[in-house]
Amino acid sequence: MPERDEVTFLSLSVASKLLGVHSTTLRRWADEGSVPVYITPGGHRRFARHDIETLARRTSLTGRAFGSELATRTSAQTRSEIAAAPHSHRAWLARIPEADREAWRRIGQQLMGVVLHYINNPHDDEELLREARRIGGEYGLLALRAGMPLTAALEAALFFRDTLVDSAMQLSEETRPRNEDRARLLRRISHVANEVHLAVAQSYQ
Repeated sequence: MPERDEVTFLSLSVASKLLGVHSTTLRRWADEGSVPVYITPGGHRRFARHDIETLARRTSLTGRAFGSELATRTSAQTRSEIAAAPHSHRAWLARIPEADREAWRRIGQQLMGVVLHYINNPHDDEELLREARRIGGEYGLLALRAGMPLTAALEAALFFRDTLVDSAMQLSEETRPRNEDRARLLRRISHVANEVHLAVAQSYQ
């Protein structure tokens, strides 16, 4: 590694913006040793621009391609399964008022965003899990307003999770995780889904 006076160093805030993560996330990665960091005499974290740009390129190329294909596949499979077998989903789908469907779609998009961020994150990010619980609580309130019993509300949440898992298993060779990473991918999808399901159940208490 070049001498420090030959290296351009970035502050925590600048480096986190370059990576597209929250500053607390980058701080935790640095403290855990996942990202090289230099601590100034005043106690401030500084990151070599080369290290951050290398990490940003790696995340950009793999994470964006993976996330884009997973989101596209999940959306297409959801529409296809509902269109092909609408009666199997009638327990929850038929209960959603037309006026509320946009709100349900918005929640689904938010949840997809949380899932993609979480599975591309090398660490367990409590902020993302809190957001998953918030989304699950909002979803549960919408289901209650639609008059759904808890079983129907959970059936809808399980349908989304199962579709997401199926889509992840069908990723193309270019974006599919290595075989040794597949179990981790599915565990992280389930981790987010579990938080949502628990929040939905709590909304009915």
